[in-house]
Amino acid sequence: MKISGTIITFNEEDHIEAVIGSLQKVCDEIIVVDSLSTDRTAEIAESLGAKVIMQKYLGEGKQRNVTEEHSSNDWILALDADERLDDEMVETIKSLSLDDPKIGYEFNRKSYRGNHWMRGPGFYPDYLIRLYNKTEGGYEPRFGHAGVKTPAKRRVPGHIIHYTYDDISDWLARMNQVTSLDAQGMFERGRPPSNIRPALSAFNAGFKKFILKGGIFRGIDGWTITLTSVFRTYMKYLKLNELHEQNAAPPEKN
Repeated sequence: MKISGTIITFNEEDHIEAVIGSLQKVCDEIIVVDSLSTDRTAEIAESLGAKVIMQKYLGEGKQRNVTEEHSSNDWILALDADERLDDEMVETIKSLSLDDPKIGYEFNRKSYRGNHWMRGPGFYPDYLIRLYNKTEGGYEPRFGHAGVKTPAKRRVPGHIIHYTYDDISDWLARMNQVTSLDAQGMFERGRPPSNIRPALSAFNAGFKKFILKGGIFRGIDGWTITLTSVFRTYMKYLKLNELHEQNAAPPEKN
């Protein structure tokens, strides 16, 4: 069965060549949907044989769905620009019969901060469906983080290598961007504001990461991931409240 490799991008000229090269090991076409990059992302992708579609960002789920619309194959392998396939995953994909379109294939993901493999709660293990048949499954049409939904799923060997953050400063900057997207998505879905939700949700996120998922036993990775999770959760709900304030009717002048 032929597979279409799909990527959504924005200013990824430092990553695009490597991710396309990785996908070309198992895919016969590469589809890049670019959110109007201002760097050489689209130019590099086209020079490597990828089909590039320029599309203003619609949110992760809908942007992923655009890649499907331009894919000539039913089987889709979706990666982010900062992700790669390890050798085991390449061999696994080559060995799959892909005879059941209802199955979405789950791969584990290794995430790195610089050269540091982060093994804390929520970062490893981290199983994701990335290989699926678009006739039976696909990405949820969400603005923020979206996942693939399929009627069935199968966990198979191999890893996605994820170069998540360059360093701590990059991590914090990216959290600022992601929490804004999360808040915008919740706002568009009609999530109401709340004065208690930011603190309560942040506490729950910390308890889940540190206690339920064992962050307390993961050393500095456990602490770092727990604290950043608390901060991210608090900020996305605080930003949701701010969006409601910004879009409220101004008070009447006397």
